[in-house]
Amino acid sequence: MNKIAVTELPAFFLAFFRFFCASILIFTIAKFSGKKLQITKRQLRNSIFVAFLFMVSGNGLFVWAIKYVDSGFAALLASTQPLFVLLLMRLIDNKRMKLKSIIGVILGIFGMYLLVSQRELVTDEDTLLGIILIFTCVIGWSYASVFVSKADLPKNHLVSTGYQMGIACVMLAIVSFFLGETWTSPLTWSTNVQWSMFLLIILGSLVAFTAFNYLLKEVSTEKVATASYVNPVVALFLGWYVLNEQLTTQSLIAAFILLIGVYFINSRNK
Repeated sequence: MNKIAVTELPAFFLAFFRFFCASILIFTIAKFSGKKLQITKRQLRNSIFVAFLFMVSGNGLFVWAIKYVDSGFAALLASTQPLFVLLLMRLIDNKRMKLKSIIGVILGIFGMYLLVSQRELVTDEDTLLGIILIFTCVIGWSYASVFVSKADLPKNHLVSTGYQMGIACVMLAIVSFFLGETWTSPLTWSTNVQWSMFLLIILGSLVAFTAFNYLLKEVSTEKVATASYVNPVVALFLGWYVLNEQLTTQSLIAAFILLIGVYFINSRNK
């Protein structure tokens, strides 16, 4: 959906509009369902930090980066998130990695190498820039995932998500303004972009991100990252089927190796 929308809309304006609409919907639902909207100073500081990593860097910058790479290729790069989550947790908690974790990391690194070493996909400096930016986003997202699991944030996950999105809107609007992006009315967008934005707001923001915040508090961070099992493969085939993006044999092999690596990481305690 991001790949379709970014063909017409500037990346940071796209992210701003998406999270602005979603935050209004979330606060409206929270208010009418009787949730308390109060937030402490510490929770506000943590929300600002998380909003930047998740939505400004992790989403706005990511959407900007996919202008230079295929959406399926970008999703496969993003599937390395569990590797970074695991490494960050080991660095932060100072724990030794078990054998299955080590095997998973090795497979993940090999899978990443297969992806980025394809000359037919990495054809110019812009593509390389997109790859670097995506990895930057993934590392930031991974750290935020680890941080949220322990941070002091509003107890209600709907309210917490609403504050993160509302704060992100301000930062995204500032970035968009300084980059000189053109803001347009939704009425001027094509039907495909309007539907893409609708799905991003309802499914990608209101539903998925609220569930993501909930799971980070209720389930181990590494298990939450198993969303990377499915998303990249779905994006890879949708990019090929809908957007006529290139689907190489090497990308398929890399996808398989990455998923096996992530499986080893998340099954290490079995």
